[in-house]
Amino acid sequence: MLGILIRLLVTALAALLTAYLLPGVKLQDFTTALLLAIVLGLLNLIVKPILVILTLPVTVVTLGLFLLVINALIVLWASSLVKGFKVDNFWWALLFSVVLSIISSFMMSLGPEDRVD
Repeated sequence: MLGILIRLLVTALAALLTAYLLPGVKLQDFTTALLLAIVLGLLNLIVKPILVILTLPVTVVTLGLFLLVINALIVLWASSLVKGFKVDNFWWALLFSVVLSIISSFMMSLGPEDRVD
């Protein structure tokens, strides 16, 4: 349970930093970033697997690059669900998803390692 909370906080902080770096993305405050992290997590948990299965032939033909399009569509959908979060267009959503992944991965790597002894 603590791991999920840490992941949500890291994603919220990464979203704030990403929105600060990208002029085509607006994020109101930390509360909105936290809500965005929850919505993105739920969309990635429920909707993304369905989209991946439905678009499997396209994903195979593009050698997996179509997954970036799916991520951008999920970000656009999240921007329509979360008030205070706005993405100007598809390209900003695509860039937001890539930068958010990089920043959150980097931030998670700074934390303690999960080891099973």
